Amino acid sequence: MMRDLDRALADIGAIRAQLARDAAFCGYGPVTIAATGVLALLLAAAQANWLDEPAKQVGVYFAMWIGAAVVAAALVGAETVTRSRRLHSRLAEGLIYNAIQQFLPSGIAGLLLYLVLVRYQPNNLWMLPGLWQMFVSLGIFSAARSLPGAVSLVAAWYLLCGIASIVAASGSHLLSPWTMGLPFGVGQLLFAAILQSALGEADGKD
Repeated sequence: MMRDLDRALADIGAIRAQLARDAAFCGYGPVTIAATGVLALLLAAAQANWLDEPAKQVGVYFAMWIGAAVVAAALVGAETVTRSRRLHSRLAEGLIYNAIQQFLPSGIAGLLLYLVLVRYQPNNLWMLPGLWQMFVSLGIFSAARSLPGAVSLVAAWYLLCGIASIVAASGSHLLSPWTMGLPFGVGQLLFAAILQSALGEADGKD
């Protein structure tokens, strides 16, 4: 009897996990996503005014962007949990877990790449903004199947910006605040607009 019960519970868990994988995810809030884009633009403007030569202040340059990424992730993560529990009910935990699985590898890879370059190839840190944008692109492409279809445009934006950033800096090897600020600012605002268009009705039902 206990074995049958355990098997039934396992089957139920597997069904819920499958439903979570296949369900459209409404956990990302357009306003918070847009706020992260504004944060990127403000930080770029601040660095443009305060950092005369970012290439000579690499630690400050990247520390500010890593700090901004942590703040953005915390804001998005907190809202994702509350929205998911409100809109997805019993599937919320599975959907949140899927969302973490989709983006966490890219985030960890980006941080590890930064640490490796700082330790072993500091002269190649100029490539990092473009590579980070490409990692974000991969994360969004991974999540696209559970998000509105137009989100693939955001992933493509980050991919193209990443390539363009590396090509543009390949000659001078200089760091620019706007190499980070514009791709992430525009990308997040585009992401927010797509979410608002697709999920606005769901927000209005609450």
